[in-house]
Amino acid sequence: MIQLKSMLNCIDNSGAAVVECVQVLKMKRAAKVGDRIVVVVQKQRNLAADLAGAAAAAQKVRRGDISHAVVVRTKKKYGRPDGSFVRFDDNACVLINKAGDPMGTRLNGAVAQELRGKQWSKILSLAPAFV
Repeated sequence: MIQLKSMLNCIDNSGAAVVECVQVLKMKRAAKVGDRIVVVVQKQRNLAADLAGAAAAAQKVRRGDISHAVVVRTKKKYGRPDGSFVRFDDNACVLINKAGDPMGTRLNGAVAQELRGKQWSKILSLAPAFV
């Protein structure tokens, strides 16, 4: 359950490390896996140590930028139709543009399988694993 002021890890390589939820879209009070939210970048990923000058140009977002995101993991457990319950260690999201395409080109970590039912197949294709 992601609501106003929730902090999430950004698991793509768009340049953001930690983001804060400022709005849940579609007239909902709390977002679940697969829902679209509006976030503000709170902490930038430090890529300058890896590739010196080239990494600064590769970052698509900076601290303070406002962007849309999709929730891919939540700490709150939720039930699946087969009767099992799933919960993750952290809240995580992937930044997207207005068209719904992911800003990053790679994802770090697993994402929830429920993204398939909500038509986020582009995010699933970038993910190394889904649970």
